[in-house]
Amino acid sequence: MDVWFHCEITYPFVPQEVLDRADSVRGTLPNKYCDPVIAAQLFEETLDEFMLCDDVDINVVAIEHHAGINSLLGANPLLLGILARQMRKVRILSLGTLITLRPDPVRIAEEYATADVISRGRLEIGYVKSGNTEMASNNVSAIDNGERYWEAIDLITKTLTSHEGPFSWEGKHFTHRHVNIWPRPYQQPHPRMWCATGDPSTAAEVGRRGMVNVLVLRGPEGTKQAFAANRTARATAGLPPSTTDTFGYAALVAVGDTDEEGIQLGDKLLWFLNTSLKSAPQFGKFLAGTIPPEAAPSVYRTKPPASANPKPGFVAPSSANAASLIGITVTQAMQRGILFAGNPESVYQQIMKFYETVGGFGHLIMIGRSGFMTHAETVKSINLFAKHVSPRLREIGPVIAGLGQ
Repeated sequence: MDVWFHCEITYPFVPQEVLDRADSVRGTLPNKYCDPVIAAQLFEETLDEFMLCDDVDINVVAIEHHAGINSLLGANPLLLGILARQMRKVRILSLGTLITLRPDPVRIAEEYATADVISRGRLEIGYVKSGNTEMASNNVSAIDNGERYWEAIDLITKTLTSHEGPFSWEGKHFTHRHVNIWPRPYQQPHPRMWCATGDPSTAAEVGRRGMVNVLVLRGPEGTKQAFAANRTARATAGLPPSTTDTFGYAALVAVGDTDEEGIQLGDKLLWFLNTSLKSAPQFGKFLAGTIPPEAAPSVYRTKPPASANPKPGFVAPSSANAASLIGITVTQAMQRGILFAGNPESVYQQIMKFYETVGGFGHLIMIGRSGFMTHAETVKSINLFAKHVSPRLREIGPVIAGLGQ
């Protein structure tokens, strides 16, 4: 199993009274509350944490979000360029440039190819659908977001793999008369591609395309069902059986010398869920196209309980799942499989229990810093994980996925 460190560079230093009266901390909170001196320090600390990961053989994840305190990383290609040049050993996963917010997928392919060349073939490309507030703040419609998403992926893939001169693209959402990027990617035919999904229907499309399927904070039941849909679709498409290397899971991870210390750090990580997920109702529920028609009644009228899914086998839509995480406690987060916290042995056992429950996965993305967690606490957690947990996880090789279910 490969391990990847992930930090969104959240900005928690906004007065609580401002947060209490704000209609949203994503999309509408004025950026006058962001002190660039503090932001510079956060970037410096996080880049140092990434460099530490290069020293201790933990891969890293570069993400992108817009217009909110949940992340200062609004320019994924810029971060990729820094990491590609400064890091020397580990792999870099872009998870990723929000492709449906950008008007030209060819330019995104150019950025990926350049980062792959600079890193000498250590880039992994991950795709994520844009969030509700991000579509609003970038003046993009959510109604055809899915169509644009898959077409952009197809155009990026063709751009990275076409080496015999210009081609033209006449799609439903993108038109490009002359595509011929320089440089071409270092890896052939292209860097491995990932897709972050939350629902079985999207996971099935990822399976048909043979991409790595990563679930983020979905818990055991949602992850298990999405992975199963992926495996079924992959088999129907005539691809070889899925191995665990085609699946990943992202969760909050905090490691201390003792269970008590690790859980205290985990409580700090929960700032990401309890504060930065709050968005205005018009973004979360009423933005046209953000919720499938069949799920709309339950999302509009109810809020799923934070403690667990309403009944065994039920999987909430992604938006409802995110809403149910607001206000969650450490105990609830650990029970739901979205937080692994404690001493190194406890964290390892929690990860392996989840691994067995969902039928296996080959990539763990550890969301290792958020909220008021300090740089020193993050460094300690990374070092403890790298010394006591990573070596044991790396011993788990790829196997046919789902056999243990």
